[in-house]
Amino acid sequence: MPEGNRNLVFGLIIPPPGYNLDTTETIAQRIENVAAPLWEAAPAPQTEDGTPTIDSFFFVATPGNSFVGAGAVDTRRAGDLIPVLSRPIFAEPGTFGFMTQPSLFGRGVGGGRTIELNVSGQELEDILAVAGRAAGIVSGLLPRSEGHQFRPIPGLELGAPEVRLIPDPLRLADAGLDSSGLAATVDAFNDGLRVAEITVGSERVDLVLKGDPSINEAARTQDVGNYPVVTPSGHIVPVSALADVVLTAGPTEIRHRERLRTVTLEVRPADNLPLEEAVELLENEVVAVLQQQGIPDDIRLGVSGTADQLSQTWSAIQINLIVALIIVFLVMAILFESFVLPLVIMIAVPVAAAGGVGGLAVLNLYQTQPMDMLTLLGFVILVGIVVNNAILIVHQTLFHLREDRMDPVAAIEEATRNRIRPIFMSTLTSVMGMLPLVIFPGEGSELYRGLGAVVLGGLSMSAFLTLLTVPPLLRLVLRKPEPQAEKLGAVAAAE
Repeated sequence: MPEGNRNLVFGLIIPPPGYNLDTTETIAQRIENVAAPLWEAAPAPQTEDGTPTIDSFFFVATPGNSFVGAGAVDTRRAGDLIPVLSRPIFAEPGTFGFMTQPSLFGRGVGGGRTIELNVSGQELEDILAVAGRAAGIVSGLLPRSEGHQFRPIPGLELGAPEVRLIPDPLRLADAGLDSSGLAATVDAFNDGLRVAEITVGSERVDLVLKGDPSINEAARTQDVGNYPVVTPSGHIVPVSALADVVLTAGPTEIRHRERLRTVTLEVRPADNLPLEEAVELLENEVVAVLQQQGIPDDIRLGVSGTADQLSQTWSAIQINLIVALIIVFLVMAILFESFVLPLVIMIAVPVAAAGGVGGLAVLNLYQTQPMDMLTLLGFVILVGIVVNNAILIVHQTLFHLREDRMDPVAAIEEATRNRIRPIFMSTLTSVMGMLPLVIFPGEGSELYRGLGAVVLGGLSMSAFLTLLTVPPLLRLVLRKPEPQAEKLGAVAAAE
């Protein structure tokens, strides 16, 4: 779907693992130093150097990631804020993220032009290693300096600190405990252990067993090993006596795709790179290269997201186009009582398609117009409207043949001469009515500009080329009808 011109730019910032809120605040301050002159210049639509001014701005920091957003005073130029706000965001080493203008139709940060490269497998270490190699290739193919962006979900490093308790079976057996009893004790000293559900008055509440905070031995995360554990014999021993306490790191988020642990590289290509070309680039230059270099046997690589939607939409549009051609052909075959004349008329369809492509090419000289779904619908619409000119010529030719008893060549010339005026009148009215949709700016004009360019180019070219192709083809298929008296005499002689 087309992205639209929403008055909002939104950025998601993923700092390196271990950044606390104080460090993140320095990133926020750097962004604010860039954005402050822009909102101070409001309500002027732009600054002296032409940068659009900011109408609203926000920055939100969380322990895992942060996000920033802004709206422009001139609602048509919100997208111009992306490079301005991106520079201070991604100046921080090791920072990933997106800075984009959200789509009117898409959901999520990336909008309607995001491609997902999924790295799935069983072992997280292998997944992260392959995802890191893929990220290096993607950053070289689609550099951020050219407007391309990508971010890993959840990340390429284990950024969440973890304390792992690895029970020792021998020591647990000597104490008369099992691993579930040890886990229950640790839970009770942390968030609490739900042991039952009781009724208090008319309400049912959870009965939770919790350790006494005043005697909690773990003042720090690393002190979990000091939690007291009561053995069946009545002895009290610390957790560290029954299990090994390991300080390590884990994923900030656990993602699964088709029941496999997955790390996703979400890629957003620049506007001047067609989405289909970007998908092919990832499949041929990233997935195929990694498979040739060698990856673990249990690792799967796949491209999804908007790439799947693109293939589904393209298949649906192809089916719709074929169905439209069949319906138009059958309707004309019934009306003209012939299967040959509709084929002559349908020659206007490829001519109009070429004109639609030409209209898009002319539009792309002035601004980038992606081949979105509404633009593709323009070609389906052309099937029903460009055949009208050919129908006028064929119908008038048949009238001269059957009613005026004219020779086929004379009938074709006369029909073309009679119908050329209404053909150009109807084409000019349609073209002039569609022209403002293509050339004039306005709210929502970017949504239908591609469709208007396709219809405009198709109508314009078919108006001229139909007059050059339909009459010669008619001459090949038309024959002068036999007089009615001769046909009756031939029938009587046959009897």
